[in-house]
Amino acid sequence: MAKVSFDELLDAGVHFGHLKRKWNPAMAPYIFMERNGIHIIDLYKTQAKLEEAQNALKQMAISGRRILFVATKKQAKVIVSEMVKNINMPYVTERWPGGMLTNFATIRKAVRKMSNIDKMVTTSSWGNLSKRERLQITRERAKLEKNLGSIADMSRLPAAIFVVDINKEKIAVAEARKLNIPVFAMVDTNTDPNLVDFPIPANDDASKSIFIILDAVIQSIIEGLNERRLIRDKQDEADNELDDMQDDDLKSKSDNLKVAEEEADKNAERKAKLGVKEVAKPKRKRKEITKN
Repeated sequence: MAKVSFDELLDAGVHFGHLKRKWNPAMAPYIFMERNGIHIIDLYKTQAKLEEAQNALKQMAISGRRILFVATKKQAKVIVSEMVKNINMPYVTERWPGGMLTNFATIRKAVRKMSNIDKMVTTSSWGNLSKRERLQITRERAKLEKNLGSIADMSRLPAAIFVVDINKEKIAVAEARKLNIPVFAMVDTNTDPNLVDFPIPANDDASKSIFIILDAVIQSIIEGLNERRLIRDKQDEADNELDDMQDDDLKSKSDNLKVAEEEADKNAERKAKLGVKEVAKPKRKRKEITKN
């Protein structure tokens, strides 16, 4: 698994926190010092927490579970959407739809509505609609695509969510906590790390900082997916070998049976030529039981 070095974190500005007056006391264990009124994050702890999160996410990827990425702030939405598309995971970069996790069935209905519109466009009924109706449906489809298009393939609740800036995404974090869904998050000096299961102390405002943390996370998920693919390939090979062994065993048994039948036929022909008849063995008489 690719590890991020101290120098890489330093160059990306991961260590810069918020102003001292904006800090959250719960972040004290992850703060190295205060300089010019700004808190500095301890990058050694960032490395340790990032590695812990990477291991957990890799195991989830190996087991085939899906992780939902949430980042609606301007600095992160483009980075998240471009990077997460490559691993085919769901993500939310526009407004978080309230109840997306706690009221997942309703969100799925909206996604199905989007697919129904797509089907209707290809049928003859689309041409029978007026120009105004088609325009309204097209606008509705575009709105659904903007808000829910990135989660259209998510047929069930995610195994975990990864959040950039838990203060901005507090509704998503609250919903995940309510459903006991593990939360991975970048936590800055103005946030409460106790709200998440796997906090990664880092600057969540700079695009370079977001990119380097997210890249490390994505790489660990890719490794997990590759390992899952290798395990499945090995399992398929083992199943094929077992099938071949069973086929060979069945073939050898059928060959042996065929040889035995041929020998029995030859013996029967030989006896018929010699005029030998098989004499049936006499049955033993049953002993009569007499009552005293």
